[in-house]
Amino acid sequence: MEQSVAIGKVVTTHGVKGGMKVQPLSDNPERIKELSRVFVEKDGHSAARDVVEAFVHGRAWVIRLEGIDSCDAARELVGAMLTIPISERLPLPENSYYLDQIIGLDVYTVDGTYLGSIINVLETGSNDVYVVENKADGRQVLIPALKAVVKSIDLDTGRMEVDPPEGLL
Repeated sequence: MEQSVAIGKVVTTHGVKGGMKVQPLSDNPERIKELSRVFVEKDGHSAARDVVEAFVHGRAWVIRLEGIDSCDAARELVGAMLTIPISERLPLPENSYYLDQIIGLDVYTVDGTYLGSIINVLETGSNDVYVVENKADGRQVLIPALKAVVKSIDLDTGRMEVDPPEGLL
């Protein structure tokens, strides 16, 4: 079975015809308009559903799915994750990455010193910050996701090389 990726979380109902308000997990909110099918994952179960209607509503999405025709049916899905097969994810521009591609990378300085693995990405507004944890000693380092600091990312080897500014480590 192909790996899937979460694109949103159902947070509440919308209207009386089975609409659901969804918190997007995407930097591209307009993406919802292009989807014809999603997988609804809740309580260990996954079901494919065709998209009947989808639009951006403020910072959220509103989506109606085939077979979900009432407020009660939509309420049952609150808390569910909406996923798509990873192969249906939109391609990103060069040198851009999805968060799940970054989390788990091993981080080394340009001189080869192992710093740890990325365990989280903080979205600060001006730039992302990678939370790197060294499992051997539990020490965490915050690495700014800036071109001046991140020198290379190799998804095939699971490695990121950084040139941290003086005093960061």
